[in-house]
Order: sequence, then C-alpha cells, then structure tokens
Amino acid sequence: MNKFVDVLLLTMHMYIKALEKIASRYAPSRVLSFDVVHVFAALQLIRKRGRTSRDALSSSLALGEGSVKTLVKHMKMHGVVQTSNGGTRMTPKGKGICEGLLSVMPSELSLPRCSVALGKFNYAVLVREFGFAVKSGIEQRDAAIKMGATGATTLVFREGKFVMHASTHDSFKKEPIVRRILVEKFGPEEGDVIIIGSADSSEKTAELAAKNAALLTIFGHEKHQ
Repeated sequence: MNKFVDVLLLTMHMYIKALEKIASRYAPSRVLSFDVVHVFAALQLIRKRGRTSRDALSSSLALGEGSVKTLVKHMKMHGVVQTSNGGTRMTPKGKGICEGLLSVMPSELSLPRCSVALGKFNYAVLVREFGFAVKSGIEQRDAAIKMGATGATTLVFREGKFVMHASTHDSFKKEPIVRRILVEKFGPEEGDVIIIGSADSSEKTAELAAKNAALLTIFGHEKHQ
C-alpha cells in the first residue's frame, strides 16, 4: 500500500469511528432502527438545507418519527448537530465529518434501467480513489440488500473503462447513453469506484443502498487494517 493510500485511510478513520458511535445503541436501550448510512444521509440533508425539520429527515431517510427522534438525539449527544425551534443544524464537528466523507464521495445521481443496473430504480454513487478496496463486489451487494434493495453493481474506472472486479470488459460498451451520463456527471479518474444500488420499491431505497455500499467500501477496508 503506497503512502497516499495510507494517508487517505488515516484521514477517513476518525470520520468512520464518529458515524459508528452515533449509530450505536446505549445499553439497555432498544435495538436501533437506523444505521450508519442514515447518519451520513442526515448530515448531507442538513448540509444542503442549512437546517431542517424532523419531518424532512423522516421523509428523506424513509424512517419513522420515533426513529428520527432517536437519531437526532444520538447526533446531538455526539456534538454533530444542534436543535432549536427553527430545526436541526450542523455543528462545526458535524460539518467536518460530512465534508470529510464527501471528499471521497462527492457525486451521486439517479440512473435509468440498463444491462448493468437492473432495478426499476437505480442510484449511483462515486467513491474517489478506492478501487484498491474493491474485492469481488459481493460485500457491496450485501450492504445494499441490507437496506431493502435488490442488490448493487460495483464498477472500477480503469484505463478509461468501467469494469467489474477482475475484468477488463467495458460494462457500458453497449450502453453509450448511460456511460456518457456517468462520465459527464462524475468525471471519473483512474481507480475511482462507481456503486449502483438497484431497487424495485423506491428510488430512496436504491439511494440508501448505494450509499450504504459506498460507505462499506471505505469502512470495510479500514476495519481490516
């Protein structure tokens, strides 16, 4: 592993641990109905809006009112958000975590159904520089299924092509429109990862699936160091 990768992993370490702590329950509390991906998605929404309501978080995260209340409580306890009558907003600590993760997960978008993304709803997330962490793609698929999706497709950008693990075949050779969308919107570079979450139930499920698989790509590698 080269020095750049070492620095990248060390930089992600504190953000990873922070999200995991927020998504952990306190004994003897009940099992939580939210996970790390919901914490990340909540921070994204608050960052985008400046401040937001619990109703907006519930809708955006596909969580019930009680789950969102507990999520906000955990985020507040760990100092990443503040609450007031005007809504929930991020603290400098929360902003640092969110922007740190977004430095390696900077882009996302909805995709049409194609030969690679087979769900009724498909959502792609870019993970910069983490091609080295992709193994078979099964880990990402399982992380997507955990969110209620049908699965996930994991691609690495190599030599100008979107390829699956241990393959040199361009996955979008017969899908020029989808390929163009990804190239124009993501601007992929050598070694970048594109994860496509697919779901038949809703776009939100596909989105959370893709983000959970993307986080797993970062988290999973870090945990095995």
